[in-house]
Amino acid sequence: MALKKLGSAGRFGSRYGRKIRQKVIAVEKVLYGKHKCPYCKKNGVKRVSNGIWYCNKCNSKYAGKAYDNKL
Repeated sequence: MALKKLGSAGRFGSRYGRKIRQKVIAVEKVLYGKHKCPYCKKNGVKRVSNGIWYCNKCNSKYAGKAYDNKL
């Protein structure tokens, strides 16, 4: 079971060191979070796969960066 302060990196337990787990937490927070759509300007964009983003609000699909959709 993941500890609250470790978040998604709790799956690593005590392995790999604290700084590496904190970097994983920072990347995954951006990766799995909601992003602003460049077309409709609303927070509804989710990552479909590596570099492919989909907006639930305006149904647009576009390519961008791998972890963050800032073009």
